[in-house]
Amino acid sequence: MPRAGRARRPRARGLAAASVVAVAALVTGCEPGAAAGAQDVPSPPARAAPPPTASSPAPTAPAEPSTAAPRPSASTPAPAPATVRPAPEPSTAPPPRVLMRSGSESDRVRELQARLRQIGHFGRNPTGYYGSVTADAVRSFQAKRGFATTGSTDEATWRRLLAMTRPPTDAELRPPTERPLATPDKRCLEGRVLCISKKSRTLAWMIDGRVVSAMDVRFGSEYTPTREGVFEVFWKSRDHVSTLYDTPMPYALFFSGGQAVHYSADFAANGYGGASHGCVNVRDEKKVAALFDQVKNGDKLVVSW
Repeated sequence: MPRAGRARRPRARGLAAASVVAVAALVTGCEPGAAAGAQDVPSPPARAAPPPTASSPAPTAPAEPSTAAPRPSASTPAPAPATVRPAPEPSTAPPPRVLMRSGSESDRVRELQARLRQIGHFGRNPTGYYGSVTADAVRSFQAKRGFATTGSTDEATWRRLLAMTRPPTDAELRPPTERPLATPDKRCLEGRVLCISKKSRTLAWMIDGRVVSAMDVRFGSEYTPTREGVFEVFWKSRDHVSTLYDTPMPYALFFSGGQAVHYSADFAANGYGGASHGCVNVRDEKKVAALFDQVKNGDKLVVSW
C-alpha cells in the first residue's frame, strides 16, 4: 500500500506542472515578452480583413471639400452670359446756329428783350444791347424749357420764344427808360415837376400829372448821397464845370446847394457801375438837352425813394 501511495504523487505533480505551463502559454500570448520563455511561443498568424460585402460597404476616407465650381444640373439652367452694350455713337448733328450773344447790339436784340419781358424773364425795358442781364434772362428761359443754358440765343431758343409770345408794340420796343417808370409820387401830380425816383432810377418831366419825357438817371454813392425831398430849380448852367471836382456838368439844373441834374459822359459809358458825387446824372444827352430848354427856374423838383 505505501508504494502505491508514493507512486500517485509524482503524477499529480506532473499534472499541476502541465496546468501551470498551459496557463503561462495563454498569458504570454496577450503581451509578448512579458514573461521568460515567451519568445519560444509562436504568435498566431494575423487574420486578413474580410472582403467587403453588399451588406457591409468598405470604409472610405473622409472627402475633402471641393474647390471646383459646381456644375449646373439638368433642373437648374445655366446663367445667361452678360450682354455687352456698345457705347452710343456721338451725335453728328451740328449744334443750333447762334443768332445773338453777349455783345450783340441790334433791333433784333431789342425784340428779344421785349418778348422775354412779356413772359416774365426780363425785368427791364429793352435797350437793344445784349449784356449780362439779357444773357441771364435767356438762361432762365432755356432752363425752364429744357434747353442747354448757354445764355446765347440760338435758332432753337428763338423759335420757341417766338411761339410763346406776340410781336411787341412800338411802345414795348422803345420805352423812354431802361427801367419802367415808378408810380409818380403824389407830390408830382400838380404843376410843372421834375419827378425823380431812386427806386426805379428814372426821371419823369411832368406837367399837371402827365409825363412829357422820361430818362434813366443815377445818384450819389453811400458817402455822397443825393438828397431826398421837395426842391426848386434855382439855377441853370448849360456848360457848367464843377469847381470842386473839376469835371464837366453839361445842362446843369441846380436844385440843392451844389447838387444838380446834368448829363454825365461817365454814366453814358459805364452805366450803373459808377456813381455821382450827389448829383442826378442823366446818360441820354439829347433828352437832357431838351429838358434843359423846357425847365424854368422855380419849377418843382421831387426826389423820392
